[in-house]
Amino acid sequence: MEIHLHEITVHDLVAGYRDDGDGGVVGYGGALDIRPPYQREFVYGDKERKAVIDSILKGYPLNVMYWSDRGDGRFEIIDGQQRTISIAQYVAGDFSIPFDGTAQYFHNLPSDIQCRILDYEPLVYACSGTDSERLAWFKIINIAGVRLTDQELRNANYAGPWVPHAKRYFSRSGCAAYGKGKDYVKGSPIRQEFLETAIQWISYGKIEDYMGRHKNQKSAEALWKHFEAVIDWVEATFPNEINLPMKGVDWGELYNEFKDKPQDVDAIAKEAEILDDDDDVTRKLGIYPYILTRDESRLSIRAFTKAMKRKVYRKQEGICAICKEEFNISDMEADHKKPWSEGGPTSEENCQMLCRTCNREKASK
Repeated sequence: MEIHLHEITVHDLVAGYRDDGDGGVVGYGGALDIRPPYQREFVYGDKERKAVIDSILKGYPLNVMYWSDRGDGRFEIIDGQQRTISIAQYVAGDFSIPFDGTAQYFHNLPSDIQCRILDYEPLVYACSGTDSERLAWFKIINIAGVRLTDQELRNANYAGPWVPHAKRYFSRSGCAAYGKGKDYVKGSPIRQEFLETAIQWISYGKIEDYMGRHKNQKSAEALWKHFEAVIDWVEATFPNEINLPMKGVDWGELYNEFKDKPQDVDAIAKEAEILDDDDDVTRKLGIYPYILTRDESRLSIRAFTKAMKRKVYRKQEGICAICKEEFNISDMEADHKKPWSEGGPTSEENCQMLCRTCNREKASK
């Protein structure tokens, strides 16, 4: 792979700047693909955009930008999209900056100040090589500004017609997936977290494998339909009239396991209300998963306090309640006499100290 300094001015960079939304963002006289299909949408806010322009006005160096040389006179940005779009947007008159005590758009600036911006030379390096070499380099150097998420990096590694079509459903502000799943999925569409969640659900967690098998397909309709089906199942199974937290549950895992098993919605609602009122349940997000799986670890049951353990240990005189052998307190564990699942509270009266071996054996029964 070859890497070389690409000398350029802001005037050259913003020539022919055009943002066509889904059609992409171009500059440098149409020869620079500013936002390839695998890249994130623009995420800089006003503060970051103005900081870029302020740095240029003061002659400060911006972080290095990296382009990929396609070998046909065209380039695509590997790192520096946010800074490049900020510069182009300002020159195009999309926002103003504070200058001499007032808000100034580019066209309102004195001509010498405009020239200072247009003559500024950002530091750009261009690389050429195989797809795998360029993408490997992309992962290494993309550390400036707002870091790429894992899914954004996957979008790069599995670039093809499938990614931009999937992004139509899952990667825009106000996209279909956000409207459908905003109450159930954590994160932001433009940071690719909705897309990542949808692929995780349909692939049983094998995201890279799924993207590798589908990257050359033109349609992501199957992914969208599966996402819809998961959310529809959640809404039908858990009406959630008591407003338990729902964002962040692995609904795809539960759907894949339980979608074909009939559920008593009324019974689920009643048990959820009981668990919500139980002070021993410290992780309300896990209530619905627990009801289906009976996995108590989903609930983070309140643990016995150190004070409770010490009191019970002294009462038992260091003797394990099962094997009757004597142990140091550091070698013993607190256990519910009456299991929590059978209504036993996490209290001193319902606590017994067991050696680790006995506690493990009791738990496995």
